[in-house]
Amino acid sequence: MQIAFLTPEYPDPKIEYAAGIGTSIKNLAVALVKKKCAVTVIVYGQKESIIIEDEGVIIYLIKDKKYLFAKWFWYRKYIQNYCNRIIKEQNIDILEAPDWTGITAFMKFRIPLVIRFHGSDTYFCHLENRHQKGKNFWFEKLAIQNAKAFIAPTTFAGAVSQKLFGIKNKTIKTIHYGLELDKFENSDPGIYKKGLILYIGTIIRKKGVFELPEIFNLVTPQHPEARLVLIGGDSYDIATQSESTWQLLKEQFQEKDRKQVSYLGKIPYEEVQDYIKNANICVFPTFAETLGMVTIESMAMQKPVVNSNIGWAKELIIDGKSGFLVHPKNHVEYVDKINLILGDNQLAKQIGENARQRVETFFDIEKIVDENIHFYKSLIE
Repeated sequence: MQIAFLTPEYPDPKIEYAAGIGTSIKNLAVALVKKKCAVTVIVYGQKESIIIEDEGVIIYLIKDKKYLFAKWFWYRKYIQNYCNRIIKEQNIDILEAPDWTGITAFMKFRIPLVIRFHGSDTYFCHLENRHQKGKNFWFEKLAIQNAKAFIAPTTFAGAVSQKLFGIKNKTIKTIHYGLELDKFENSDPGIYKKGLILYIGTIIRKKGVFELPEIFNLVTPQHPEARLVLIGGDSYDIATQSESTWQLLKEQFQEKDRKQVSYLGKIPYEEVQDYIKNANICVFPTFAETLGMVTIESMAMQKPVVNSNIGWAKELIIDGKSGFLVHPKNHVEYVDKINLILGDNQLAKQIGENARQRVETFFDIEKIVDENIHFYKSLIE
């Protein structure tokens, strides 16, 4: 089977940007290649148009283009024509695209299009109770109408997207994101830096980062050795129009806590893994996700996690067994769970072991890749 992915991101040094969407696509693409599928990834919005190869995956980079007017339409048509040429040349059977920005609006393809609900602007605005620009909903709605079927990383994300877009008489299949578990090994989970609390993710309001100052302020009286480390790219803050969310966030920490808070920015993933191994606990107080790759990556490395308890998260963690689920605004309970882990090494060890077992059962890419193949085949037969 010949499969293509259209995406704005993919992890590679030659590609402008990569985050959760890109990581999940790469995990699946590499696993598909190992199953003898031919995989093509088409990445738009790049500095140049080139072809590269990585782990058996053929990657086409499409250069960003300027237009005198209506780029939102003409660049989409350019991408459409580029994709259709590759589809014909490579005899591709099925094309997958993300829901974000409705990139496939106005596009027509020779083969079935499946959209994966990585998280549309419509979805995130709904979860954040935030106003959405009408044109953004229009683009995403048109893209949805053009798709033959949909894949959701959690049942929650699929159900919410179905309701928001009024999807009827089309299949929505829940298939979790998967990890190459041999890349997430922690040979000695009993060795870590006592009191190290780790957050990984974009420094952005929807990820709940503005809850962290008050949470950390309530942790330090009981655990004065506690340190908070944040890893991830800075971002524009939509609520204040500030160019740097981090500059806003750091001022929210009390002066007594600031010397124990470190922001590392974006760092190579090998270094991120070292920080996960060294962490006593990982925290993800996010308000908006479809699944949350960093959560399952931390669980895979046997780390106790205190996560948001909203919708999607209940499909990742069994509360109290493989991690803890707390609403980000419930600071007292959030702190109680953090203090519980920081004060009990044996509990931290047991939660970490249970977390790894859950990831092995539900998020192993070796199992999940077969679900994707079976679903793709059902759409082209």
